[in-house]
Order: sequence, then structure tokens, then C-alpha cells
Amino acid sequence: MGWLSFYILVLMKWEHAIQDYTHYLKIERGLSENSIINYTLDIQRLLKFMQIQDIKDTPLSIEKEVLQQFIFETAKLVNARSQSRIISGLKSFFNYLVFEEYRESNPMDLIESPRIGRKLPDTLSVDEIDQIVAHIDLSKPEGERNRAIIETLYGCGLRVSELIELKLSNLFFDEGYISVVGKGDKQRFVPIGEATQKFINFYKNEIRHHIDIKKGHEDTLFLNRRGKQLTRAMIFTIVKQLVEKAGIRKKISPHTFRHSFATHLLENGADLRAIQLMLGHESITTTEIYMHLDRSHLNEVIHNFHPRR
Repeated sequence: MGWLSFYILVLMKWEHAIQDYTHYLKIERGLSENSIINYTLDIQRLLKFMQIQDIKDTPLSIEKEVLQQFIFETAKLVNARSQSRIISGLKSFFNYLVFEEYRESNPMDLIESPRIGRKLPDTLSVDEIDQIVAHIDLSKPEGERNRAIIETLYGCGLRVSELIELKLSNLFFDEGYISVVGKGDKQRFVPIGEATQKFINFYKNEIRHHIDIKKGHEDTLFLNRRGKQLTRAMIFTIVKQLVEKAGIRKKISPHTFRHSFATHLLENGADLRAIQLMLGHESITTTEIYMHLDRSHLNEVIHNFHPRR
């Protein structure tokens, strides 16, 4: 591969990552166009610096040394406030890559301090999840579908991409499992409870059965009204509208149900290794990121399990 071809490939990877990040800022975080432009300008500034310096790192390979060099050079041209904004913007971008599990760590973390916590969505309580489900309008056909979607997100801890790709042929209810294709096209089997099975079966047999399913989507479980696979954006919209109806004042996304799934399992005594397998994490370290338990729960653990309690 020639130098020019290699450089174009690197550039395409950055542009693809920026495009995904822009979509995340708009759909999940609900930022304005101006805010999104400001966030992405910081990344474009970094990309221009890399072009000048002939640095060929991708968003997944770039490390703190390059970023430190970029920030040092940028500090010569902007004031302290602008420099702080650039650092914050880059940290947000790489936090997104970590959150989506494209990277294992944020190269910006060590620039400010040895260890900076990653910001995850608020966890929903069981009561809040019940409130969200209670505000689904079951008088409409899509209501049963949306209830099955919410119950599957929370009941199985799926990523959005895994949910929309779920097939009828992935359902093994007699065995109590579903087959999920996760990141890197890696397959795993996730247990599914009887309650979640019931909601999926009702949607599948009573609602989906009457949809005019388009060619190529015959095996897709969750369909839109036109008989095609749902998009990520549609799942975000469904969740956002239900959270607003339920009056829950937290920043909630579909991924919050996955986070809640893992946290509730751990709080109720589940083994961390088992949770890792269900979430489809390569490393147990990634699973530990989800486990932000409050002190009262930690006190309960000591009280219930320590031999000197």
C-alpha cells in the first residue's frame, strides 16, 4: 500500500468516527447544532495537526504522547480557557469511543491526572423502569413492540446494535436463551427470563404477524410500521419519549438499561464473571466500569459476607 493510499485510509477512519460521534451528540445527548459543531471542531483541529506532523494514527491507535504534543502546540496559539475547552472536547470524544467499547481506555485521562473516572449514564431503579413501561401506550400496535423492546434491553442487557439485529432464529426460548451477535461479530448466548419471553411472544404472535414485512427482513424480530428493521435512532427516540412521559429527570439512553441490568445483577449477588459473559465483554476490567455501587450496598456486602461481620 502506497503512502497516499495509507493516508487516505487513516483519514477515512477519522471521518467515520467523527460522523458516528456527531450522531451520538445529536440523538443521545440532544445537543444543538452549534454545540455539535464546537465539539467536532476540536477533533478537526487535532486531525489538521496530525496532517502537518505526518502522524498516521487512527482514532483507535492514537496515544497520549501525540495528544500531549498537540495540546502543547495548541497552547501557543490559544488562551487558557480555549485550551481547556479543547481538552474537554477531546476527552468527550475519546470517552465516547470507550463507552461504545471501540477503545479500552481514554488516552486523554492521563494528561490531566493518573486516573479520571469515566462518566456513565444514570442507573435506573426497578421502580423507574416500571414507570417507563407503565407509560407505554398499549392501545397502539407499536406499544406492544416498544414494551418488548424495553423489557429486552433491560432483561438481557443488550447493546442497541444487538437489539435491532436480533433475529427470530436467535430465539431459543425452550432452552431459556437468545443468541446475540456482539462487537467483532462475536456470538454469545444470553439468558432470557420468562417475563421477557412472554412480551416478545405476544408482540411476535399478535402484532408482528400482521405487518407487511419487506423482503430481506423476514427474520428480523423488531420491525417498524413499514416492515423493515428499526434503526438505532428510532430506539433512542422511543426511549427518550417514554422517559419524558414518565417524568424521570435523568439523562437516559438505551444503553442505560444495559448499565442498570449489570448493576442490579451485581447488587443482588451475581458473580462478576457471569455478568462479563452476559454483557459480552472481552476483559473483566470493562465489566468493572459498570459497577458503581453506593456505599450503603458495600456496607451490606461486608455485613452479610465478611467472616468478622
